[in-house]
Amino acid sequence: MISLRISRGIGALGSHLKALCASVSSKVEVMGGDNEGRITRVLFCGPHFPASEQYTKEYLQVHPFIQLSADIISRARKMKLIMQYGVGLEGVDVNAATSHGIKVARIPSDITGNAASCAEMAIYLMLGLLRKQNEMKIAVEQKRLGEPIGDTLLEKTVFILGYGNIGIELAKRLRPFGVKIVATKRSWAPNIDSRDKFNGFLKENPGDALVDKKGIHQDMYEMARIADIVVCCLRQDNETVGIVDQKFLSSMKKGALLVNIARGGLLNYEAVFHHLESGHLGGLGIDVAWTEPFNPADPILKFPNVLITPHVAGVTEPSYRSMAKVVGDVALKLHTGSTLTGLEFVN
Repeated sequence: MISLRISRGIGALGSHLKALCASVSSKVEVMGGDNEGRITRVLFCGPHFPASEQYTKEYLQVHPFIQLSADIISRARKMKLIMQYGVGLEGVDVNAATSHGIKVARIPSDITGNAASCAEMAIYLMLGLLRKQNEMKIAVEQKRLGEPIGDTLLEKTVFILGYGNIGIELAKRLRPFGVKIVATKRSWAPNIDSRDKFNGFLKENPGDALVDKKGIHQDMYEMARIADIVVCCLRQDNETVGIVDQKFLSSMKKGALLVNIARGGLLNYEAVFHHLESGHLGGLGIDVAWTEPFNPADPILKFPNVLITPHVAGVTEPSYRSMAKVVGDVALKLHTGSTLTGLEFVN
């Protein structure tokens, strides 16, 4: 028996992982002489995002030796791999997993359509804020026509904070709107994957040409000062938690918009609330929140220029079907002892 654990949310991993790791063994128990004599169990953790388990179950239905289960504790002794049904691993104690011989991985967002789905959600939130979606709803209810007066993306400067896979997909989609794109990431140096196959030299990474002004993370305050819209696409880790704080928000133009489709912990709640209340922040669009599920009575929702969606940026049919295939293929490869591909390992 080989166990593969799939995380679908921070809460599930945060509450279970440390307890699990104490009893995990890296041994594989073979139940018979051939591969189909063994059972490989895939454990889905957490009550949210049910489509991830359903789509994986459909993909694996012709392989009865792969069993899906939510019985976490009793199966933990056989665990071989923890993987995120997506990219966010901030809820995983990677060091603890490593010490117990458990590999930890995420599914790269650029191969599944997840990055594209998240990019589209960012544009949805931008347009919703610019066109004053909440006020339009009230106007419809009150039978008022021609209100409110909105704004457009045309000629806006959009700052992509964290220019990774999602940032690149966002830039591709923003270009036709006639915007100026500025972006930051840790390094803009070409990587080995961008080597010219014929001439042997490194060339600019795909997507870099879409950016009008490039900077590293230390340049984020300068970028914030010139942006009409800031979109957070960073991964959350010890360095980025609370990175959108009082200093950053004060650096933004008065009336600029803030969109977050990455992780809720990137934003400092008190600082965001203060800048909404003062009117310095022109609008907030978030698909992720500080605590999830989000409290519908949270006072931040009193502001008419706040839009929130229930962590669905990557929850689309194409994205989930593709990720289910990756999970299913990984389970089959684990079962047969084949080399695991299609994942990004972090340990």
